[in-house]
Amino acid sequence: MRRRAAPVLSEPTLGDLTPDQRLRRLELTVTRRLDGLLHGQYRGLLPGPGSEVAGSREYRPGEDEVRRMDWAVTARTTVPHVREVDADRELTTWLAVDASPSMEYGTATLDKRELAVAAVAAVGFLTAGVGNRLGGQVLAPDGVRRFPARSGRIHLLGLLRTLLSAPRGGSASSAPRGGPPPTLADGLAGVQRMATRRGLVVVVSDFLDGLPDDPDAAAPWEAVLRRLAVRHQVLAVEVIDPRELELPDVGLITLVDPETGRRREVWTGDRALRERYAAAAAAQRDQVRQALRRSGATHLALRTDRDWSADIVRHVHAQRRLAAAPAAARGGTA
Repeated sequence: MRRRAAPVLSEPTLGDLTPDQRLRRLELTVTRRLDGLLHGQYRGLLPGPGSEVAGSREYRPGEDEVRRMDWAVTARTTVPHVREVDADRELTTWLAVDASPSMEYGTATLDKRELAVAAVAAVGFLTAGVGNRLGGQVLAPDGVRRFPARSGRIHLLGLLRTLLSAPRGGSASSAPRGGPPPTLADGLAGVQRMATRRGLVVVVSDFLDGLPDDPDAAAPWEAVLRRLAVRHQVLAVEVIDPRELELPDVGLITLVDPETGRRREVWTGDRALRERYAAAAAAQRDQVRQALRRSGATHLALRTDRDWSADIVRHVHAQRRLAAAPAAARGGTA
């Protein structure tokens, strides 16, 4: 008699666990998988020369960035000068996290909201250190939850719990209080008011909020993001689900706009329709990429159907290579 094999139990997803279990699992993932790969005393997600002004020196054509020009000294001496900076020893990280209804969509292991939580956990645990602080805003359907910049693991866990427990769009507690729900531009403007000292700003969103139909028109959040990038290092984490990029051939389906509740029935067996959808989705994502590039933000795309920790590692290593390239060039010409 043949013995029947025992059923294989699939590993629980974040949605199957309680908030505390999810946070513990995220912390272990970051510390075991990311911390060992992103070794170093200062494990910034956007490595750079620093931000504390340490003086000025003459501008070197081909080596120095124009944005580091010290215009006051240049005007006084009539010789182009650039600012010299010391590496940061204390880092303040500001978060703007989108928890709007469009972030609740997901067809893979995680939904977009849970992937946003994973991204925030990675930022929080990787930038944690003596003197480093974390603060920001969570944009939920029922309003904005503000977190002042503080240090410590307890503060970070509290922010993550808020994200995990934020009301979903379909719940009664998610109704906006006294007005329309906050927009991404509102959240970025709030971060700009809170971030008085130069630091790292991380924006986690799908960046679909108010995206205009005209691909050449500016997104409503683009101007304030550009102002933030003038003073801070800005990392834009774009959260994507694969079904936002292409439609499967599954017959008749009902599509629901999570922001407005509008419904539309679509016959996905139409190949021409699926091709038009894929082309429109690709154009929309390119529109987001161009807006982020014009804003001066560093772009990191995370997908719900991919290993987000591996994507973060690849991104950080790529940024470190870019940061090291000017230094290597200066050393070769010395």
